[in-house]
Amino acid sequence: MLIHQIRNATLIITYNNTRFLIDPWLMPKDYMEGFLGAVNSDVRQPRVELPIAIEKIVDVDAVILTHFHPDHFDEFAVNALKKDIPFFVQSKHDSDIIKSYGFNNIKIIKDDGIEFKDITLYKTPCQHGRIEVVKPMCEKMSMPYEAMGVIFKAKNEKTLYIVGDTIWYDEVKNTIDTFAPDIIIANACGATVCIGDGERLIMDINDIKNISEYAKKSTIIASHMDTVSHLTVTREDIRNLKLNNVVVPDDNELLSF
Repeated sequence: MLIHQIRNATLIITYNNTRFLIDPWLMPKDYMEGFLGAVNSDVRQPRVELPIAIEKIVDVDAVILTHFHPDHFDEFAVNALKKDIPFFVQSKHDSDIIKSYGFNNIKIIKDDGIEFKDITLYKTPCQHGRIEVVKPMCEKMSMPYEAMGVIFKAKNEKTLYIVGDTIWYDEVKNTIDTFAPDIIIANACGATVCIGDGERLIMDINDIKNISEYAKKSTIIASHMDTVSHLTVTREDIRNLKLNNVVVPDDNELLSF
């Protein structure tokens, strides 16, 4: 297994000799404004450039989109990807959106798994911020709340868990208990919106401590770092925790398992 951290939640995962592109957000640095209603909304994003050419990023066998949010998918990905590439999504809602961009080989990942090239992909639940607080905000902005994680399983590979855009909550624990993943990729920049004292949308430092402690036998990879405007946690913050089972790759870093 190879995990290539591109930028933000964008990854290339080579699993059982198949290359998956995860959440392709390919626009240039400073292309879009910060998110209205989030912290640091005056900061443009992405904060950094892509580390390699788009042509190299889209040279893959399949795409997985964990959810349709503007820091996970964009028009640059639409224009660069082949329209017949196998494209995995979480729901019919997201499938219809991706189909509207001209993609014609869309597959929905199910809770009980979908087979692809001797790999089984399982959809896992996410809580993209506390549902009772964040979902109404998303609805007001006409932005879908739902997101998914993904489990990768194959006969000759370690089990991989992409946690997705979620906070630490019981369903993440249940997924770890059910699948016993060897490798866990956690989105960990503590992206925060301005509700009350601030409401995190994905994992922050305390969540990383929790997942590190709960999944002691797993290697935790901190992704979705140092790129979006509304981050509150940096790579340096997580590295300073000095957690033995947590790895914090730089953009363009390649990890092998």
